Amino acid sequence: MEQLAFEIVVRETIERLPERFRHALDNVAVVLKEEPDLADLEDLDVDANTDELFGLYKGVPLTERGGAYTGLPDRIEIYWGPILRSFDTPSEIVAEIQKTLIHELGHHMGLNDEGMAY
Repeated sequence: MEQLAFEIVVRETIERLPERFRHALDNVAVVLKEEPDLADLEDLDVDANTDELFGLYKGVPLTERGGAYTGLPDRIEIYWGPILRSFDTPSEIVAEIQKTLIHELGHHMGLNDEGMAY
């Protein structure tokens, strides 16, 4: 899958999200990157030689914000390199993009890994 096709799939995935999830993305930038930053992998204790990171939420979860929160927009980074290396078929790639986007959106909404189905 080409990078442009990957971008289109991400955009279409966002458009298909239920309204309450799309609404939660109002102040969140969804950014596509080829690879995660090495510093992020180290912070998450991800071994770049054996593991893949498909996405990452960067920001302050909604549940941790005070009434006067004025931070920059949060970010959800989706990494196309690891996803394309890990999945072969277009349907697998689309499913992983959706799963990753929903998972990272869950972090934005204040859920931890244990509290999410994805």
